[in-house]
Amino acid sequence: MKRPEESVVHGSPAQPTDRPAATPDQLPAVDRLLRAPSVQALTTAHGHTLIAAEARALLADLRQQARAGMLAADDVALERLASTLERRVEQRLAPRLRAVINLTGTVIHTNLGRALLPDAALAQVQALMASPNNLEYDLATGGRGDRDSLIEALLCELTGAEAATVVNNNAAAVLLTLAALAARKEVIVSRGELVEIGGAFRMPDVMKSASARLVEVGTTNRTHPQDYERAITARTALLMKVHASNYAVQGFTAAASEAELAPIARTHGLPLVTDLGSGALIDMTAWGLPAEPTPRQMLAAGCDVVSFSGDKLLGGPQAGLIVGRKDLIARIRKHPLKRALRLSKLPLAALEATLRLYLRPERLAQELPTLRLLTRPLADIEATAHALRPIVQTALAPRFGVEVVALHGQIGSGSLPVERLPSAGLAMAPAEKRGAGRALQELATALRELPRPVIGRIQDERLLLDVRCLEDAAAFSNQIGLLRLSNKRKQLPI
Repeated sequence: MKRPEESVVHGSPAQPTDRPAATPDQLPAVDRLLRAPSVQALTTAHGHTLIAAEARALLADLRQQARAGMLAADDVALERLASTLERRVEQRLAPRLRAVINLTGTVIHTNLGRALLPDAALAQVQALMASPNNLEYDLATGGRGDRDSLIEALLCELTGAEAATVVNNNAAAVLLTLAALAARKEVIVSRGELVEIGGAFRMPDVMKSASARLVEVGTTNRTHPQDYERAITARTALLMKVHASNYAVQGFTAAASEAELAPIARTHGLPLVTDLGSGALIDMTAWGLPAEPTPRQMLAAGCDVVSFSGDKLLGGPQAGLIVGRKDLIARIRKHPLKRALRLSKLPLAALEATLRLYLRPERLAQELPTLRLLTRPLADIEATAHALRPIVQTALAPRFGVEVVALHGQIGSGSLPVERLPSAGLAMAPAEKRGAGRALQELATALRELPRPVIGRIQDERLLLDVRCLEDAAAFSNQIGLLRLSNKRKQLPI
């Protein structure tokens, strides 16, 4: 038998076993295993196809282990095999997409699903997905409807736009806008705004995919309005601004604002398009947060088309929102790519419900999880950390020490990259310096293996758990005690 791993918490090595080994011919046939009473109950619950397939796979795995001398004789008892099969079936049916506890300090975490949906959006999705709905049906006329009409009036009211449309993410919004307004023509962009977002997705590649020709102006750190004007030719389709939401250039810098570019665009009869990326729908400074440009501000500054994300600062589902001049939005909406990139009924229902929350701004910080977490009082965060410290210390003693520490988190998902949010949390450090790096990695793994995985970050030889996003402390504390047993008697996986 393979020796079980040592305990993550206690660091105590497991004892070797001297159980007799099993041989391949001791394993039962598939039919015999399927006839076991407990396995028949599994078949009744889940059907013959799944259970038979898992039984064959289990016996094949065990046969390989037996040939290698790695299978104990008592592991092939029929009752033991039935129990193992039940666990395999549970794992097979378990979802790969799981709820986790985000203690990274990043509120809008791209890898952890970005914005949390508000209760109103969850209720709307549940109500509409279980029933036929008027996705593309006009209830007033009884004829075919347009799914954009479900949210267009709301978006126009909230941004001041003449018209609006929506696609499945902001990258799609930029691609569609360029394909509809600038195919086979030139788009003028500052060299300092040729951003790359997650997954090596670069703005020049987006333009190429939209059949638009990129014209770079200015330098990496300084671009002036006259740089755009000098680059305009008969082939120019539009001027474009890209908000640097996921990086910052500091020092000797200059950038032409939308307000400075709008008169140039109008003089030459060209649209001015702005990609806000994480674009907030409201003035964040009203809640004591750093300023972030809004679609309303960009349209008021003279932009003709503005695109932004739905699942970042807006706090809704993944979506790409496009607002602006009625004639330009009509061209964008009529482009063939629009159908390929359109939003399905599930995120559309969530988006509509999220947008409606903005009609009651006085309640927004309570009803919108993203804003609620970003504005959570520091005293509340510190109180949560202090309440959890003794629970975590009890679970991790004696191998790790736990203390409450001041931390700095971030908004995340490319929003306000240099801004930091004062926060607090727990810092766990190994009691012994020798092997500290390995111990921290093992602890991080053990936290991820909890029933509801806990995600923190390792920094400065400590594992940090920032509790800003932990509103339900019981979901964390009720399972942390399981770490005391983690890996104590882990058997060879079968």
